[in-house]
Amino acid sequence: MNIIELPDYLANKIAAGEVVERPASVVKELVENSVDAKSDWIKVEIEEAGLQSIKITDNGSGIPHSECKKAFLRHATSKIKNESDLFHVRTLGFRGEALASIAAVSRLRIQTSTGEEAGTVLEFEGGHLQSESRSDARKGTEIHVQDIFFNTPARLKYLKTVHTELGHITDIINRISLSHPKIRFELIHNGRKIFQTTGKGDLRQIAAAIYGMSVAKKMIPVSAQTTDYSIHGFIAKPEINRSSRNYITTVVNGRIIRNLGLARAIADGYHTLLPIGRQPIVILNIEMDPILIDVNVHPTKLEVRFSKEKELFSAIEQMIKKAFHKETLIPSGSQPKVEKQKSAQHSFNFEQTTWEPTAEKNAVEDTNKKENRFYEQDIVLANVNEVNEPTGEGAVNSMNTVEALSNSEEINIPEHTLEKERIPILYPIGQHHGTYIIAQNEEGLYIIDQHAAQERIKYEYFKEKIGDVDSILQDLLVPITFEFTSQEALIISQYEDELKKVGLFFENFGQNAYIVRTHPAWFPKGDEEEIIRIMVDQLIREQKINIHKLREDAAILMSCKKSIKANHYLNNNDMERLLDDLRKCEEPFTCPHGRPVIIQFTKYEMEKMFKRIM
Repeated sequence: MNIIELPDYLANKIAAGEVVERPASVVKELVENSVDAKSDWIKVEIEEAGLQSIKITDNGSGIPHSECKKAFLRHATSKIKNESDLFHVRTLGFRGEALASIAAVSRLRIQTSTGEEAGTVLEFEGGHLQSESRSDARKGTEIHVQDIFFNTPARLKYLKTVHTELGHITDIINRISLSHPKIRFELIHNGRKIFQTTGKGDLRQIAAAIYGMSVAKKMIPVSAQTTDYSIHGFIAKPEINRSSRNYITTVVNGRIIRNLGLARAIADGYHTLLPIGRQPIVILNIEMDPILIDVNVHPTKLEVRFSKEKELFSAIEQMIKKAFHKETLIPSGSQPKVEKQKSAQHSFNFEQTTWEPTAEKNAVEDTNKKENRFYEQDIVLANVNEVNEPTGEGAVNSMNTVEALSNSEEINIPEHTLEKERIPILYPIGQHHGTYIIAQNEEGLYIIDQHAAQERIKYEYFKEKIGDVDSILQDLLVPITFEFTSQEALIISQYEDELKKVGLFFENFGQNAYIVRTHPAWFPKGDEEEIIRIMVDQLIREQKINIHKLREDAAILMSCKKSIKANHYLNNNDMERLLDDLRKCEEPFTCPHGRPVIIQFTKYEMEKMFKRIM
């Protein structure tokens, strides 16, 4: 064995494998450096999706002549000086790997100046300095990266098409613009401007540029404050949803991050308001003391760890729930017409470390088409639109829209103290196909899914009953026997006391077998075994008692099984009683599975459809 110390050029190439995966990685690292340099204007110019050329220009602080060559040394950084600084990181970059790694796999030219002295021009090829000269004193930095991976051709075969690589770059610029709304960003591809923000700090306007005007109009501002965290941003109404988590943008101290706990907290905030398998559109900015977060856990600094994560996650969940509790979430039955745009959406998969997009979102805008024009006068160009989504909203912006934006079984339902009822009084006028109740009031026409409505009613009833575990138990005429594997039996035994808290009493009945003789009195007759099995399966699967989840699963099961189904005809009294019970619910807009309960056609929408008004 012959152990040697790797030469710098080889070590930098290896480091580049972690930091520089594709052209989008170069854009991300260099744009973040520009942000750290206190720039308020950043221009990104790319040729052939960065495969040929990437140029980043900013008006930041620049690099002094005496420091410029040091910036390209590996692990050379001005961001941290000692170990203590590593736990108080307030900048996006701090490791000192980016410039060295990028220069190692490309031909790079940097022109930079602090504005107080003549600037510096350095040229590198494969990490080796080729020339050094002085330039004018324009304050800021311009870095031009060409022929990426020219000296590591094996990397090139892993890159995708020009359109796919452009999609990665565009999505990075989108997210960074959301995290720094006071910076003006420009993105130019093959000489055509395809994205720009105003830098005026209007987060909703940037959301309109990325997700479309109709989505931005249905986003609700949210904010929360705890002892350690300050949270603010926008959340889309549940009717606006997507098929993946790519549309959740979380920013911590200006850094775009991903964290599974944050994603779960957001999902819990939307609990029962989204259909199964659908995800929300969310933009959250979180400010905190840097000591509470560890950003040094991932080569590209995407993943982070929080010190007081339970406090943060709870604050986010409650913030979202409170925001929706103040809103009327009845979607319109009349979907707006969407102007077709030849560009299709691109979005990288934020759940993957390789920045790989989901299959349904690989296509990106063909910037050579005439339709892709930029509207001047500081108007944000919308260049990202979801395709093949049933929500029907568009994302084609114009000057006018951006300016407008700136400007059966009867049960007793528990009464809730609300400032106002979530839905208005409705008067049934009939039933459609034994499935949908047609109702009206002075505000318009309403269609109610009777099964979904009763699911919501009974879900809230059962959820309250399950939460009120008392001493009232019902004896079973025939005890229920459960058999488990040895490992499962150990889990049952370990959590015996916790199971009793939800009214489940297991008696040992031989090797790995148990019997249940009693159950809570509120269990619906005939469903006792299925409900107990759901609770036990959840315990075995997670190997911990989550009483909240146990109650949720059982309540959802019972509400679905006991609700009226389609093709069940109701008389007028039945419909009135169902609608009255629905009005008493805390969240009457969706069933427990997130499907809509009620949609509305306003008088105005009806008149538009029948051309009474134009």
